[in-house]
Amino acid sequence: MQNILPAVTPILLLVISNVFMTFAWYGHLKFTDRPLWLVVVASWCIAFIEYCFAVPANRFGHSVYSTAELKTNCTPTNKH
Repeated sequence: MQNILPAVTPILLLVISNVFMTFAWYGHLKFTDRPLWLVVVASWCIAFIEYCFAVPANRFGHSVYSTAELKTNCTPTNKH
């Protein structure tokens, strides 16, 4: 049985990344009473956390998946 960790790790990291990015994009809508500059800064801070998961996911995943697969949904192709 092959080690599935290289194939699963990027997917898990990208799922976590997408959760943070969703909060960064839409979380500010709950805080309409706050100044715009404050929610922009808060969104960027959340987006930074998202990048901390997305960058390693893409770097690790590039050895297993194509760039297009990482961008869409990590559906593997038969590279062998």
